[in-house]
Amino acid sequence: MRYLFIPLVFAVLLAACSSQPQNGKEIVSFSFTDQNGQPFGTDELAGKVWIADFVFTKCKTVCPPMTLEMADLQKKFKDEDIQAEFVSFTVDPTIDSPDILKAYIHQFTDDETNWHMLTGYTQEVIETFAREQFQTIVQKPSTSNQVIHGTNFYLIDKQGRIVNEYNYVDASYVKEMMKDIKKIQK
Repeated sequence: MRYLFIPLVFAVLLAACSSQPQNGKEIVSFSFTDQNGQPFGTDELAGKVWIADFVFTKCKTVCPPMTLEMADLQKKFKDEDIQAEFVSFTVDPTIDSPDILKAYIHQFTDDETNWHMLTGYTQEVIETFAREQFQTIVQKPSTSNQVIHGTNFYLIDKQGRIVNEYNYVDASYVKEMMKDIKKIQK
Protein backbone atom coordinates (compact mmCIF):
# COMPACT_ATOMS: atom_id res chain seq x y z
CA MET A 1 0.00 0.00 0.00
CA ARG A 2 2.81 2.37 0.89
CA TYR A 3 4.37 1.91 -2.58
CA LEU A 4 1.13 2.96 -4.24
CA PHE A 5 1.18 6.14 -2.22
CA ILE A 6 4.62 7.24 -3.51
CA PRO A 7 3.54 7.69 -7.18
CA LEU A 8 0.49 9.63 -6.00
CA VAL A 9 2.63 12.00 -3.93
CA PHE A 10 5.04 12.39 -6.86
CA ALA A 11 2.16 13.23 -9.23
CA VAL A 12 0.77 15.82 -6.80
CA LEU A 13 4.20 17.42 -6.41
CA LEU A 14 4.67 17.56 -10.18
CA ALA A 15 1.27 19.19 -10.61
CA ALA A 16 2.08 21.72 -7.90
CA CYS A 17 5.39 22.53 -9.57
CA SER A 18 4.04 22.75 -13.11
CA SER A 19 4.31 26.17 -14.63
CA GLN A 20 1.21 28.24 -15.16
CA PRO A 21 1.28 31.74 -16.57
CA GLN A 22 0.57 34.45 -14.12
CA ASN A 23 -2.73 35.64 -15.54
CA GLY A 24 -2.75 39.42 -15.40
CA LYS A 25 1.06 39.55 -15.54
CA GLU A 26 2.31 42.18 -17.96
CA ILE A 27 4.82 41.01 -20.55
CA VAL A 28 8.06 42.99 -20.34
CA SER A 29 9.05 45.18 -23.25
CA PHE A 30 10.81 43.32 -26.04
CA SER A 31 11.89 43.89 -29.62
CA PHE A 32 13.12 40.99 -31.71
CA THR A 33 13.33 40.33 -35.47
CA ASP A 34 10.45 38.95 -37.52
CA GLN A 35 10.45 36.72 -40.61
CA ASN A 36 10.85 39.80 -42.81
CA GLY A 37 14.01 40.90 -41.01
CA GLN A 38 12.14 43.78 -39.35
CA PRO A 39 12.13 44.74 -35.67
CA PHE A 40 8.93 43.60 -33.98
CA GLY A 41 7.87 43.61 -30.35
CA THR A 42 5.77 45.19 -27.67
CA ASP A 43 5.74 48.61 -29.36
CA GLU A 44 4.07 47.11 -32.45
CA LEU A 45 1.70 45.06 -30.25
CA ALA A 46 0.63 47.96 -28.02
CA GLY A 47 -3.14 48.31 -27.93
CA LYS A 48 -3.67 44.96 -29.70
CA VAL A 49 -4.85 41.55 -28.60
CA TRP A 50 -2.31 38.86 -29.47
CA ILE A 51 -1.84 35.11 -29.38
CA ALA A 52 1.66 33.74 -28.68
CA ASP A 53 3.31 30.35 -28.96
CA PHE A 54 6.78 28.80 -28.99
CA VAL A 55 7.93 26.69 -31.97
CA PHE A 56 10.96 25.93 -34.14
CA THR A 57 11.37 24.95 -37.76
CA LYS A 58 13.39 21.73 -37.30
CA CYS A 59 10.85 20.33 -34.85
CA LYS A 60 9.87 16.75 -35.64
CA THR A 61 6.91 16.44 -33.27
CA VAL A 62 4.56 19.14 -31.97
CA CYS A 63 5.52 22.28 -33.92
CA PRO A 64 3.98 21.42 -37.31
CA PRO A 65 0.54 20.66 -35.78
CA MET A 66 0.84 23.71 -33.50
CA THR A 67 1.68 25.96 -36.44
CA LEU A 68 -1.13 24.47 -38.51
CA GLU A 69 -3.49 25.13 -35.61
CA MET A 70 -2.23 28.72 -35.38
CA ALA A 71 -2.89 29.14 -39.13
CA ASP A 72 -6.41 27.76 -38.63
CA LEU A 73 -6.95 30.23 -35.78
CA GLN A 74 -5.75 33.06 -38.00
CA LYS A 75 -8.31 32.09 -40.69
CA LYS A 76 -11.11 31.63 -38.15
CA PHE A 77 -10.42 35.03 -36.58
CA LYS A 78 -10.38 36.67 -40.00
CA ASP A 79 -13.70 35.00 -40.93
CA GLU A 80 -15.25 36.17 -37.65
CA ASP A 81 -13.72 39.67 -37.89
CA ILE A 82 -11.77 39.23 -34.65
CA GLN A 83 -8.75 41.53 -34.58
CA ALA A 84 -5.66 39.80 -33.20
CA GLU A 85 -1.97 39.49 -33.88
CA PHE A 86 -0.20 36.12 -33.89
CA VAL A 87 3.32 35.87 -32.51
CA SER A 88 5.46 32.74 -32.71
CA PHE A 89 8.77 32.85 -30.84
CA THR A 90 11.38 30.45 -32.20
CA VAL A 91 13.00 28.36 -29.49
CA ASP A 92 15.95 27.62 -31.78
CA PRO A 93 17.24 31.09 -32.74
CA THR A 94 20.69 29.94 -33.89
CA ILE A 95 19.03 27.93 -36.68
CA ASP A 96 15.84 29.91 -37.32
CA SER A 97 16.93 33.01 -39.23
CA PRO A 98 14.34 35.36 -40.70
CA ASP A 99 14.68 33.64 -44.12
CA ILE A 100 14.11 30.20 -42.62
CA LEU A 101 11.12 31.47 -40.63
CA LYS A 102 9.69 33.09 -43.77
CA ALA A 103 9.88 29.80 -45.69
CA TYR A 104 8.39 27.96 -42.70
CA ILE A 105 5.38 30.26 -42.26
CA HIS A 106 4.56 29.92 -45.97
CA GLN A 107 4.09 26.19 -45.47
CA PHE A 108 1.03 27.11 -43.38
CA THR A 109 -0.31 30.46 -44.63
CA ASP A 110 0.13 33.09 -47.31
CA ASP A 111 -1.15 35.80 -44.95
CA GLU A 112 1.66 37.35 -42.92
CA THR A 113 -0.19 40.59 -42.24
CA ASN A 114 -0.87 39.75 -38.61
CA TRP A 115 1.51 36.84 -37.93
CA HIS A 116 5.08 37.43 -36.85
CA MET A 117 7.60 34.65 -36.32
CA LEU A 118 10.33 36.05 -34.12
CA THR A 119 14.06 35.41 -33.78
CA GLY A 120 17.13 37.61 -33.26
CA TYR A 121 18.01 36.66 -29.70
CA THR A 122 20.25 34.10 -28.03
CA GLN A 123 19.19 30.70 -26.75
CA GLU A 124 19.70 31.95 -23.21
CA VAL A 125 17.44 34.97 -23.84
CA ILE A 126 14.52 32.87 -25.16
CA GLU A 127 14.86 30.34 -22.35
CA THR A 128 14.75 33.11 -19.74
CA PHE A 129 12.00 35.04 -21.57
CA ALA A 130 9.75 31.96 -21.84
CA ARG A 131 10.29 31.00 -18.21
CA GLU A 132 9.94 34.46 -16.68
CA GLN A 133 7.20 35.89 -18.90
CA PHE A 134 5.07 32.87 -19.83
CA GLN A 135 6.04 30.46 -17.04
CA THR A 136 6.94 27.81 -19.63
CA ILE A 137 10.03 25.77 -20.34
CA VAL A 138 12.42 26.16 -23.25
CA GLN A 139 15.57 24.06 -23.13
CA LYS A 140 17.97 23.02 -25.88
CA PRO A 141 19.90 19.93 -24.83
CA SER A 142 23.49 19.74 -26.08
CA THR A 143 22.89 16.13 -27.14
CA SER A 144 19.99 16.77 -29.54
CA ASN A 145 18.84 19.09 -32.31
CA GLN A 146 15.34 19.04 -30.82
CA VAL A 147 14.36 21.75 -28.34
CA ILE A 148 12.19 21.03 -25.33
CA HIS A 149 9.42 23.62 -25.08
CA GLY A 150 5.87 24.24 -23.92
CA THR A 151 3.03 23.69 -26.35
CA ASN A 152 0.34 26.07 -25.18
CA PHE A 153 -1.09 29.15 -26.86
CA TYR A 154 -1.21 32.34 -24.79
CA LEU A 155 -3.77 35.14 -25.05
CA ILE A 156 -2.40 38.60 -24.26
CA ASP A 157 -4.70 41.63 -23.90
CA LYS A 158 -4.35 45.15 -25.31
CA GLN A 159 -2.38 46.23 -22.23
CA GLY A 160 0.18 43.45 -22.76
CA ARG A 161 -1.08 41.24 -19.92
CA ILE A 162 -1.51 37.48 -20.08
CA VAL A 163 -5.21 36.62 -20.00
CA ASN A 164 -5.09 32.85 -20.29
CA GLU A 165 -3.25 29.88 -21.78
CA TYR A 166 -4.79 27.14 -23.91
CA ASN A 167 -3.84 23.60 -24.80
CA TYR A 168 -4.11 23.54 -28.59
CA VAL A 169 -5.14 19.86 -28.63
CA ASP A 170 -8.13 20.49 -26.36
CA ALA A 171 -11.22 20.47 -28.60
CA SER A 172 -12.86 23.28 -26.61
CA TYR A 173 -9.93 25.70 -26.52
CA VAL A 174 -11.08 27.78 -29.52
CA LYS A 175 -14.48 28.46 -27.95
CA GLU A 176 -12.83 29.32 -24.65
CA MET A 177 -10.33 31.64 -26.35
CA MET A 178 -13.05 33.39 -28.36
CA LYS A 179 -15.10 33.88 -25.20
CA ASP A 180 -12.06 35.34 -23.41
CA ILE A 181 -11.32 37.66 -26.36
CA LYS A 182 -14.90 38.97 -26.37
CA LYS A 183 -14.60 39.71 -22.64
CA ILE A 184 -11.37 41.69 -23.01
CA GLN A 185 -12.53 43.62 -26.09
CA LYS A 186 -15.53 45.11 -24.28
